[in-house]
Amino acid sequence: MQAAIIFNVALLLLLAAVPAWTQDLQDLRIGIIDFYGLRQVPESRARDALRIVEGDRVPDSVTEAEQRLAALPGVLSARVRRVCCDGFKAILYVGIEEQGSPVLRFRSAPHGRIRLSDDIVQARDDFNQAGMQAILRGDAGEDHSEGHSLMHDPAARAIQERFIAYAARDLSRLRDVLRHSSDGEHRALAAQVLGYVVDKRAVVGDLVYGMDDPSEEVRNNCSRALWIIAKFASRSPDLKIRVPTKPFIRLLNSPVWSDLNKTSLALMELSGNRDPVLLTSIREQAVRSLVEMARWKSEGHAMPALIILGRIGGWSEEDVQSAWMRGERETVVNAVLKRR
Repeated sequence: MQAAIIFNVALLLLLAAVPAWTQDLQDLRIGIIDFYGLRQVPESRARDALRIVEGDRVPDSVTEAEQRLAALPGVLSARVRRVCCDGFKAILYVGIEEQGSPVLRFRSAPHGRIRLSDDIVQARDDFNQAGMQAILRGDAGEDHSEGHSLMHDPAARAIQERFIAYAARDLSRLRDVLRHSSDGEHRALAAQVLGYVVDKRAVVGDLVYGMDDPSEEVRNNCSRALWIIAKFASRSPDLKIRVPTKPFIRLLNSPVWSDLNKTSLALMELSGNRDPVLLTSIREQAVRSLVEMARWKSEGHAMPALIILGRIGGWSEEDVQSAWMRGERETVVNAVLKRR
């Protein structure tokens, strides 16, 4: 079942290394608005403060909306993320960090002057453009069989194949940039390209290090690369690639949507063997976050969380799939909550 599910969600989860928003998307309408992090604050109050509704055009900026949300009584901070796409409509994810909720702390930003070479930066820009155009055409398929992403779209794939050469040529510099560059965009790009190193075992530690970066783009690229490596590792056990789970569990309580998105993917893969220690840790530390995600309206974004919840609840893969196909997500969610 798991392979089929990953195929179904691939179209919605491709944009790991592409910026969350570009000029190409600003004519889209919003099809879905979903919230997470709400424990005490009513969703109706948050929606009133947001002042954006389904059917509106995607706003050029969400700063004012974040400020209005953060001003609500009981709210510490808010994050609004514009995501492409569900049925050729945009999704707005609204993350609320309430006062009294656990606050994630990340490593301080480094101050080094080291940067990546101009050809790698140009390749990133070329890939962002080609990848976005492919997605807007509905061609977001990608191949993970080699332990990194290769898109179906020929133009985007050709650029990704250049990443493989850059990773071999500049491995030492990529590691140095990820750990020491003061430029968050260069650190994020270093993480993206490190995922294309042929010896995946050699870069797991670097990517795990990047999951504690203060930049959400860096964490996003590291988490996504590790998710794909985890898939590769499960198909190639002889390579003895080990992807740790603790960094992902921690990020399930992040107010940043991309942290939740990539973490759910990675833990869906890493919990496939139903390790009871891992499932207990997820249940004890992050079951409420998973429940929120499993209720998201975007099926592709909700499915990984529902699969993890099903495993926590002791459901078979087939039973979770059946409940999903019948539209009975709440049956799985309620079973897990009652079991707690």
